[in-house]
Amino acid sequence: MSKQLMSVDCPTGTTTTSLLNGQTSGVIDLNAIKYKWAYALWELMLNNTWFPKEVDLTGDVNQYKQLINSEKFLYDRVIAQLIFMDGIQTNNTPDNVNPWITAPEINMVLVRQAFEEALHSQSYAVMVDSISINSNEIYEMWRKDQKLFNKNKHILDIYEEYASQCETSNEAKIYMIVANQCLEGIYFYSGFAAMYSLARAGKMIGSAQMIRFIQRDEITHLSLFANIFNSIKKEYPQLFTEKVIENIKHMFREAVRLEIEWGKYIIQGGIFGLNDKIIEDFVKYLANERLKAIGMGKLYPEIGDNNPISWFNDFSKLRDIKTNFFEGNNASYSKGSLDLNDF
Repeated sequence: MSKQLMSVDCPTGTTTTSLLNGQTSGVIDLNAIKYKWAYALWELMLNNTWFPKEVDLTGDVNQYKQLINSEKFLYDRVIAQLIFMDGIQTNNTPDNVNPWITAPEINMVLVRQAFEEALHSQSYAVMVDSISINSNEIYEMWRKDQKLFNKNKHILDIYEEYASQCETSNEAKIYMIVANQCLEGIYFYSGFAAMYSLARAGKMIGSAQMIRFIQRDEITHLSLFANIFNSIKKEYPQLFTEKVIENIKHMFREAVRLEIEWGKYIIQGGIFGLNDKIIEDFVKYLANERLKAIGMGKLYPEIGDNNPISWFNDFSKLRDIKTNFFEGNNASYSKGSLDLNDF
């Protein structure tokens, strides 16, 4: 995939003529941006900058050794799954999305997103190396746990399918953006909820704090892809045929199916207030919210407007957290904030 890096035909006073198939001068003129939401996200991401070694994991080292088998089962598989997703996402956006986006300010944000995905990979390394008894076991789990392998393969197959078509198909570009929305907004969240459930019980609190920083980043990534989707829809409404809309909904249905299956697997029937029904309602609620953000109706009208995990939103916020809640330092909680429904 390639795009024209410079064009003398790009009109003066704008960075690009279009998000897709546009002309850009090749100069990043942040005083003449077309997509102002992109620069707002860029600024927010910079304000949210954090580093894994800021998070205190000393308490988790001993707590991990005291976890019962079901808790270790959950913890290890959540980390193993997150390792895979952020690992592929570090390469996916610069390789399979950024090359066909013809808007420099969006290119900037995608590059920043890739940096944050790599930072998350470092976070997991810090967690595994500090806490796990056998770090190699966690990093090899994607090969040996069949449920984990199946989930990862499904995600990777979708990326590879549409990546191969994006150079010649605008429709494939839409599906690639939707695939990223599913990853950023659905596939992470059973794991997030499970880690927070441990922390609510007073276990692995430092790990939960790390996840909260990661989740805050993922919210900005989700907003990025929703804005890209909505911008494409505004500029190319003819692409959004009934067939395309149905295919988008099918992608979300498949993501929901897979994430419910995964969530039920890692909680093994129930743990610390989570059970199979709550996981199912939670994932369906997330899908409804993600579709609402891109101007589509609910897939699951039977699910209400309130998060079925009632404590999730407040627990995952970084704002206004008392210092002693996570036994960290004030600097860890003062960096940036985001209010995009905080999920």
